[in-house]
Amino acid sequence: MRPHIMVIDDDEKITSLLRRSLAFEGYEVTTAPDGSEGLRMLAQRPADLVVLDVMMPKIDGWEVCRRLREAGILSPVLLLTAKDEVQDRVKGLDLGADDYLVKPFALEELMARIRALLRRRPEQAEEDGRLRFEDLVLDVDAREAIRGDRRIELTAKEFDLLNLFMQNPRRVLSRDQIMERIWGYDYSGESNVLEVYVAMLRQKLEEQGGKRLIQTVRGAGYVLKGDS
Repeated sequence: MRPHIMVIDDDEKITSLLRRSLAFEGYEVTTAPDGSEGLRMLAQRPADLVVLDVMMPKIDGWEVCRRLREAGILSPVLLLTAKDEVQDRVKGLDLGADDYLVKPFALEELMARIRALLRRRPEQAEEDGRLRFEDLVLDVDAREAIRGDRRIELTAKEFDLLNLFMQNPRRVLSRDQIMERIWGYDYSGESNVLEVYVAMLRQKLEEQGGKRLIQTVRGAGYVLKGDS
C-alpha cells in the first residue's frame, strides 16, 4: 500500500510542486489550503505523514500540530517555514513535530527527510493485514499477537494499546497521548490504569523468555523498541 502524505500549505506553487513530486515518487498525496481544512481532512482520513507549513491564515501550522497531538493523531509531522530562528524550531518540536525544514528548501532534502520519517513506521503487509516489529506480529483482523510461533490472545484494550505502539515504533508516546487515544478524553478510571495494562501486555509478550519490547522512558512515557 502506498504511503499517504497530506500537504497543508496555503502557497499554491509549493502545494502543486509537492503534489507532482511526491506522486512521481510513488506516494499518495492529498492537499489542503489552510490549517482548518487540513484538520478536517485528517479527522476523516489519517495520513502516514503530514507536511505542514507554519505560516498560514486561519490556523497556523503550530496550532495544527498541537491539535493533532491533542487528538492523539501521531502521524509524523514535517514542518515547513520561512523562519530559521532557534526558538521557532524548538517551539515546533515541543508541540510534537518530528522534523523541521526551512524555506527555500532543496526538493532532494525534503524527499530524504520524508523517507527517513516514514522508515519509523512498522512494516505493513496489506495482503494479510498484519503489522510487524522484530519477531512480533500483530494480526489486525484476528486481533491477536504472534511472537515467534506463539499466538497471544489479547483483550480489546490490550489489542488497542499494542496496535498504537506498533503503528508508532521507536516513537516515545506520552501517558496523555496514550490515554487520549485508547480511553478518550472523558476517561475517569483509576489513575494507574495505563500502567496496569502495560504490565499485563508485557507479561503476555514476554512469556517463554521473549525480550522486552515496550520500554518505559522515565518522565516521558513508553516506546516500542528492540533495545533491552
